[in-house]
Amino acid sequence: MISLTGTLDAVGVATTQRWLPATDTEPRTAMNTQDQQQAESQDLYLVGAHLVTERNGYVHHGIYIGSGRVIHYAGFCHTLHAAPVEETSIEQFADGHTVAVKLEPCARFVGTEAVSRARSRLGEDHYHLLTNNCEHFCTWCLLGQARSEQVETCLRHPRTAAITVLHMVRALLTGRHGGGMQAA
Repeated sequence: MISLTGTLDAVGVATTQRWLPATDTEPRTAMNTQDQQQAESQDLYLVGAHLVTERNGYVHHGIYIGSGRVIHYAGFCHTLHAAPVEETSIEQFADGHTVAVKLEPCARFVGTEAVSRARSRLGEDHYHLLTNNCEHFCTWCLLGQARSEQVETCLRHPRTAAITVLHMVRALLTGRHGGGMQAA
């Protein structure tokens, strides 16, 4: 069983969701049986939504395809190794972290068209941290152009890049891959 909590950001635009395993001991918002059944029976996000989740030193990205499923470039998602584009459950994508929708007001491809683009790359195994990562994948699916604001920020601000690398190395050494995101 998975519990779901949600909040609105300061402007009330983006809703964030937290997927918590039933064994999680963190406080959570109580949901009655009817709320739980309703959350499980309907999609919580629009098909084609750009989902993000915080990790140690970076933000992981994926495309919501409906029915609780996400397509993402799995590199650095659970380990510090490259991995292919894959379809997974939203729980596995979130890995116990907050999930939010990244609004894409200039998206050229939306809904099922964005999902079709994501599906067309399933199994692709050409992950590269600087030129073909999960954020590049999502912006290509939605905007038609592969870009990564995180990479661009690190290239413009070497100190941010160094902090990100330190967070990732710490995650590798401690055997965990969770935590917070560094501000750009």
